[in-house]
Amino acid sequence: MVFNAQNEHVIYDKNADKVMPIASITKLMTAIVTLDARLAPNEIITIESADVDKLKYTTSRLPVGSKLSRHELLKLSLMSSENRAAAALGRTYPGGTKAFVNAMNIKAKQMGMLNSRFVEPTGLSSNNVASARDLAKLVAASNRYTVIREFSTASQHSVSPGNKRGQLQYVNSNSLVRSQNWTIDVSKTGYLNEAGRCLVMHAKISGQPVVIVLLNSWGKNTRIGDANRVRKWIESNQNRKQV
Repeated sequence: MVFNAQNEHVIYDKNADKVMPIASITKLMTAIVTLDARLAPNEIITIESADVDKLKYTTSRLPVGSKLSRHELLKLSLMSSENRAAAALGRTYPGGTKAFVNAMNIKAKQMGMLNSRFVEPTGLSSNNVASARDLAKLVAASNRYTVIREFSTASQHSVSPGNKRGQLQYVNSNSLVRSQNWTIDVSKTGYLNEAGRCLVMHAKISGQPVVIVLLNSWGKNTRIGDANRVRKWIESNQNRKQV
């Protein structure tokens, strides 16, 4: 789905209503629910064994016992898709992960994401599903949060989790945030075998706010290539017709 967020014009769509796993695009909703709760951003949260991925057994650079502020965890979750960070955000929500997931689904309904369902906050479960049309709404909503715009497009960030490893350097999982050819307001990548490689962005192209949702790309760099092709296509057509 390629969508003009200013005039709500659908520039291009293909299988936009197909419901499929969305992997770590989930973390945009995790961020929204966390921010809406207005929890203390500087509260220190400890990574616990409950935050370890027992579904896909993915690794993490944040060992159990790491201590970071809620905002640090949110930043790592958005910019580098740190799964334990996202899990800890859900676990420390009032009422715990179950209440957090319930809030995610309520928020999705409020946004008009009628084909979406969330079962956990990281995106590791293939039961977190949505359509490209729904995700365009999620990205547009995410752009209204200053913190999400800032954190999701940071090119790199260092944290000190309070263990013997010292500082950890993280980089953004979307290489386009480092490109001079792009002006990106919101960015999120995702990957699961079941979901393929996914990329969503809110970006300014030819002076217009454009939402791009790319799901189920199988080549490692296909989503980046497709995004670049979309941008060039919009730029080349701007003089011929309004997009």
